[in-house]
Amino acid sequence: MSHIAAVTLVVPDYDEAIAHYCGGLGFDLIEDSDLGGGKRWVLIAPPGSSETRLLLGKASNEAQRAAIGNQTGGRVFLILFTDDFARDHARFEAAGAVFTEVPRHEAYGTVAVFRDRFGNLWDLLEPKG
Repeated sequence: MSHIAAVTLVVPDYDEAIAHYCGGLGFDLIEDSDLGGGKRWVLIAPPGSSETRLLLGKASNEAQRAAIGNQTGGRVFLILFTDDFARDHARFEAAGAVFTEVPRHEAYGTVAVFRDRFGNLWDLLEPKG
C-alpha cells in the first residue's frame, strides 16, 4: 500500500511559517532538522494527522518566491478536515487567516475557504456524519 507522506508548501521563511501554522493555526511541529547551507527539513501536520505532512520549503530563488501563495494558480490548494468547524473557524480567524466567504452548509458538510498568511487558499471542512 502507498500513501502521500508529504506535500511541499513553499514559504518565505521557516520560522515565520512555523509560527503561523503551529503557533497560530495549531498544527504540530513534527520535525525541524538542519540540513546545512540554510536548508531545513521542516514537517508539520494538523493535530491527530497520522500520515500526511506538510514539508515547509523556504523559497530559494525568484521563481519559488513568486509561487508563494499561488502554488495552484489561484485554486484551493489544501482541504483541511475538522471535527469542530466553529472552533477552528474562530481560531484561524484569530491567527490571521482570512475567510473569503461565509461558512456554508453543503450536502457533504460545513465548509468555508480561507487564505493563510502567505496567500494559500484552503477549504476548512467539517464533513457530515
